[in-house]
Amino acid sequence: MNTSGSEIKIIAGNASKELAQKIADHIGIKVCDCEVGTFSDGEISVNIYEVVRGCDIFLVQSTNSPVNDNLMELLIMIDALKRASAGRITAVIPYYGYARQDRKAKPRDPITAKLVANLLTAAGADRVLTMDLHAAQIQGYFDIPLDHLQGGKLLAEYFDSKKLEDIVVVSPDLGSVTRSRNFANVLEGDVPLAIIDKRRPKANVSEIMNIIGDVKGKNVILFDDMIDTAGTICNAANALKEFGAKNVYACCTHAVLSGQAVQRIQDSAICELVILDTIKLPEDKHIDKIKVISASELFADAIKKIFSNQSVSMLF
Repeated sequence: MNTSGSEIKIIAGNASKELAQKIADHIGIKVCDCEVGTFSDGEISVNIYEVVRGCDIFLVQSTNSPVNDNLMELLIMIDALKRASAGRITAVIPYYGYARQDRKAKPRDPITAKLVANLLTAAGADRVLTMDLHAAQIQGYFDIPLDHLQGGKLLAEYFDSKKLEDIVVVSPDLGSVTRSRNFANVLEGDVPLAIIDKRRPKANVSEIMNIIGDVKGKNVILFDDMIDTAGTICNAANALKEFGAKNVYACCTHAVLSGQAVQRIQDSAICELVILDTIKLPEDKHIDKIKVISASELFADAIKKIFSNQSVSMLF
């Protein structure tokens, strides 16, 4: 849809108010005046206090925990905008929830990532802007345009600024090798890759970890798209220390950090965990080991390009 001459508006869901404000600041506009609350029975109430007819709307809402509440907020806000005759509605979903249910791993499994894509389209979204989907094939679940930003570039810029020597990027498991290789390629210099190979000999026997690659005396950077319970990343960090790594850094795009994740990170061999703000880090999860970098400028650049019908691919 060509929206040439229309007005750009940023609208924030409750999950991403701070990120939406930063994005709006980078673009040089105000966040649209709207309120998302609940009725007494818990149903979601949406009130948009500005005219959106014909506008190019960018609705910013991550679908992190409470994932069902945040997802329903997003769907209802899209419906409200559609019925208010918005010109084009882009769902800006920095963290796309349910992405781990992307295939049938066993009989009678749902493919919830596809269901959520269908729901967004049915609600009236015209396109989606997201970052670091857990599985790249989720892009194909949408029948509307989807732009997929990469957070690794922002994390790489931070580590380049630290001027670390003898760096090795480590993939925490075999499934993250391609992602980690791409991250290593973005870092300055010819950075090698190491891989952690985990296997469990039999049920109820602890995992054996082997390191494929040289980490002894090196500054290692563990890279993953998300950290949830932090069990994998912390076990990997502790194993790397045992194998002689000098310092263990970790980074991810999406810091889900559920359960005892923050305590695990605090107690682990990780000296610094660098995350993006696709998911708001609650005050009670702020610890000295965790460094937050904002993805707002990258999202703002993408939004400006989408609004002016320019290619977004150069941002990848």
